[in-house]
Parts: sequence; structure tokens; C-alpha cells
Amino acid sequence: MSEPIELHEADPNWPAAFAAERGLIAPLFPVPPLLIEHMGSTAIPGLPAKPIIDIIVLVDDLEAARPALPALEATGYSFWAANPDKSKFYLAKGLPPAPHRTHHLHIHADEAEVRRHLIFRDHLRANPQAVADYLSLKADLATRFRDDREAYSRGKTAFIDTLVDRLGGPARAVPWNA
Repeated sequence: MSEPIELHEADPNWPAAFAAERGLIAPLFPVPPLLIEHMGSTAIPGLPAKPIIDIIVLVDDLEAARPALPALEATGYSFWAANPDKSKFYLAKGLPPAPHRTHHLHIHADEAEVRRHLIFRDHLRANPQAVADYLSLKADLATRFRDDREAYSRGKTAFIDTLVDRLGGPARAVPWNA
């Protein structure tokens, strides 16, 4: 069983929490990343969310970024070496024995995949109806899959992929949960 899915009211401090974390992690990369962006629901003003700051990092070469992993782990991140999605490095901060997750870090070398995430984020930031539709879906999924983080995340995939496709964005490079 995973941590229960609990949506919290939007916190106006989430952008500052991202900025602080960006400042912490940016110097840990041996080659400066091409970008470090706040993504996910905490990046959308006013959107209730799990209180976890999602950060997406674009690097030129994934293997060239590998030396950053021990330094990131020293700041409290846990690297998921067994992640079945080998197209990125995924790390989480605040795993047990910590009381709760605080950050997810997604390190990509695929510019199109990063762009896909940012297209979705930027569309929600600019479209209150899209936020309302997404919140309705998230609330339903959080109720139905309160104790199943994977099912909750998988349930959002079609909404996200359909919206990004409609906006002319790239298709998901790796099927969710591949």
C-alpha cells in the first residue's frame, strides 16, 4: 500500500518551495541543466494538489547527469534505480522514514518529453475551465484510489495526453507505467 492520496488546498508558498529547491539542486549537476522547471499540480495557482513539488530537469545527456545522483541523495532524495522507465532518472524526497514525500525530481534528456509536461502546465495556468475539469478528475480519482498512488496517477494519463495532443504537443515518449 502506498501513501494515501490526499488533495490539499493550493498553497501560495509552493512556488517559493520550488525556487528554494531549484537553488539547492542546480549546482549539484556536473554540467548545468538546460532548464529546471516547476511542473505538476503544485505549479498551477489555485489548484488543490498532493503537497509534493514536482520538478522537471532537462539535461543534454542523461548519463552525463548521473554523477549528480549521489549529491542529490545527500540532500535527502532517493534515486529509484529500478524505475522501469529508463528514459529518465526519477528521485523522491521524503520517503519513509520521513513523515511524507515533499518533492519528486524527474531528470530527462528528451526535450520533447519535457515540452509535453510544460505544455500541459502552461495550458492549465492560462485556462480556468481546464483547471476545473482536471480538479474534478483528480478529486474523483483521489476518492476511488485513495490508497493506490499508481492507479491515481494512471487515471490522469488520458486527460493529460488528450489535452497535450489537442494543443499540438508531442505524444508521451514512454507509455505510462511501462
